[in-house]
Amino acid sequence: MLAQHTASLLATPTDQAAVGHLMTEPEAPLSDAPMYTPQAEGVLLLLILLSPKEPKDK
Repeated sequence: MLAQHTASLLATPTDQAAVGHLMTEPEAPLSDAPMYTPQAEGVLLLLILLSPKEPKDK
């Protein structure tokens, strides 16, 4: 039969507060995630309209 022994943790209230803060830390306001920019749609459409046309086969 296997016996499991769990050790009691020795942490001060300050340590517990620090760990609690790390676990509930909000996401950073600046990240590498792409942001939605509605102006980009217009720029992409403009670039498509101004792109060179494919040559016609004769």
